[in-house]
Amino acid sequence: MFDNLSERLRGVADRVRGKGRLTEDNVSEAVRDVRRALLEADVALPVVRGFVERVRERAVGTEVNRSLSPGQAFIKVIHDELCEVLGAGAGGFELRHQAPVVILLAGLQGAGKTTTAGKLARYLQQRQGKRVMLTSLDTRRPAAMLQLERLAGQVGADWHPATPEQQPLVIAQAALAEARRVQAGVLILDTAGRTRLDEELLEEIKSLHGEIGPQETLFVIDSMAGQDAVNVAAAFGEALPLTGVILTKTDGDARGGAALSVKQVTGQPICFLGTGEDLDGLELFHPERMASRILGMGDVLSLVEEVEQKVDREQAEKLARKVRKGKGFDLDDLRSQLEQMMGMGGLEGLLDKLPLPGGMSGSQLAQQVDEKGLRRQVALINSMTPQERRFPKTINGSRKRRIAAGAGLAVPDLNRLLKQHIQMQKMMKKMSKGGMKRAMRGLPGLSGR
Repeated sequence: MFDNLSERLRGVADRVRGKGRLTEDNVSEAVRDVRRALLEADVALPVVRGFVERVRERAVGTEVNRSLSPGQAFIKVIHDELCEVLGAGAGGFELRHQAPVVILLAGLQGAGKTTTAGKLARYLQQRQGKRVMLTSLDTRRPAAMLQLERLAGQVGADWHPATPEQQPLVIAQAALAEARRVQAGVLILDTAGRTRLDEELLEEIKSLHGEIGPQETLFVIDSMAGQDAVNVAAAFGEALPLTGVILTKTDGDARGGAALSVKQVTGQPICFLGTGEDLDGLELFHPERMASRILGMGDVLSLVEEVEQKVDREQAEKLARKVRKGKGFDLDDLRSQLEQMMGMGGLEGLLDKLPLPGGMSGSQLAQQVDEKGLRRQVALINSMTPQERRFPKTINGSRKRRIAAGAGLAVPDLNRLLKQHIQMQKMMKKMSKGGMKRAMRGLPGLSGR
């Protein structure tokens, strides 16, 4: 989401590097570049003005710490201000209320409210152990009710049915009564949207909010909508007492302007980031971590948390024991590693959270690897017999043709997979004998030669 902005801001730091002091002249030039980068990222003009002015005031005349270059000192100023704009220190998502906690989702049609409702239900069930009930108040679009019902079934949440003939308020009141009866911890209300903002929509949701009194009112905004999204956010913020924001489609080709504008425009913090259509694609928003990612410093804490949530610990320990005992790393093990990587958002999702050398972004590095190739590799392994996965050396020419045909691929694709597996086998053997350092020397491109 922030690739272009990250590249521009890192370029600013490079240009002030090597100076003994941040003077008014070199800071003015750098600040102009920051301003241009923010405007190109579609950040709201009032936000840009305030951001640039604060950076200028803090940076001019700043003495550089002995351990820091001027570029690093300037980046620290930008990092601190990014944290402020993104909502550092602001209140976040809060469920410490009497059950059932009612969460009202508001926003325009197409922003991803219904999918977000399903993702949020899964998040609350898995991360906080809540019993969640879902219901749709979108009586104008029956397909939305059917979609949310299916999502409820997929995530294992309770579902309160309704019909398009009912009034949204009647549905909400009945769902609340049902949530109390079954002792659900959270009730998520998915409201109707429009393709554009109008007074009727705002009055309807304002009246609904007044009658139901939800503990959380979250504004769902499409991060790819740019300035239009900011204007919509301002209108909803005036009509409703919002408590937070959920940014959707953050894995798309967005310039990041909505993320950097919405907190100041609505006065409420970003609570969650949504990615893709996968129901696991919702992560808690941390302003400080996002600021670090924007500046190319990575987000290792979020990566560690994601690994703890999504990696099969028992499977990982089994593989570790296998490696320590010097047993072979077979194709079943390789398939397991590939599937877990894809379950964590693929290569780009992983690399975006790592501090990469040379100012390269996760998406740039991921483009050098064919991510679809991971799925093709899994398909090839699935096309093998259990015996072939355990003993790859038994795969001769006729077996290769059968396996490749079964996966809908060619024999050269299979040969590449088998070659990669041999390299990983060698790496695992070195790890069992001489630790990680020797293993890394065995990987192409990491030996330093």
